[in-house]
Amino acid sequence: MLQGQIVAAFGKRFEVELADSAPDQRRISCVTRGKKTDLACGDFVEIALTDQFEGVIEQVLPRQTLLYRSNAFKSKLIAANVTQMVIVLATQPSFYESLLNRCLVAAESANVKPLILLNKCDLESADALQKIAIYQALSIPVVKLSAKQNVAPLREHLNNHRSIMVGQSGMGKSTIINALLPNANVRTQEVSTVLDSGKHTTTAARLYHLDANSSLIDSPGLQEFGLYHLSASELAHAFIEFKPFLGKCKYNNCQHSHEPDCAVLNGFKMGKIAAARLKHYQEIALELA
Repeated sequence: MLQGQIVAAFGKRFEVELADSAPDQRRISCVTRGKKTDLACGDFVEIALTDQFEGVIEQVLPRQTLLYRSNAFKSKLIAANVTQMVIVLATQPSFYESLLNRCLVAAESANVKPLILLNKCDLESADALQKIAIYQALSIPVVKLSAKQNVAPLREHLNNHRSIMVGQSGMGKSTIINALLPNANVRTQEVSTVLDSGKHTTTAARLYHLDANSSLIDSPGLQEFGLYHLSASELAHAFIEFKPFLGKCKYNNCQHSHEPDCAVLNGFKMGKIAAARLKHYQEIALELA
């Protein structure tokens, strides 16, 4: 048995970097036993070689963290053993604030540190900056930059972290990777201005080493982020500004939507909870119900 880490996930095939080899020097193309596919980029695994550069994944080692999304029918693993989620937004094309909130919920529920990255700040947008202010007020770290000009403001936030970048297509994730690692040669495309959305350029999750203690996983562009695996209680606790009010409602099964003497709604009325955040919580809660 050899130990390694999954550094790329292509559906049913995985690229494993062996633990005793230098980065990018000995990578094994692996499949799994049977129909097992519940593996993610970042997983530490044990493999058995079937050829010089071919192998079978025999076992997944215990995970420190696991990020995944789910709908009513299935779940999709995003990354394992990460310590930070970098949520990439851009001033153009306009970003989905609902997706941002879902990513923040996923990070909080998985005990992963969130970092909001607002890219393309050379294309000034008062609307984007106004939206971001809500999250800065919650002490969620926000980095503003233009990846085509300078990624230095981001680099310090990646030090000593195993990070994953998530976001819609067209937000500039591949451009950021190219700027951080010029030799990565990540393909990029122009944004479709007609559709106000990006074109998918990343088709598989891939891990890049920034230095000996820092790595970054680039993931395919997201258009939705299902949270069906969360309970009502887990969802409420994932909205960090709700926490001082939880457990103080009149009814134990309060849904924080219209109930009398709801502590969360009272918190909103006192200005402790932003209207946009309450709206996004209620939308997700209704979806899960």
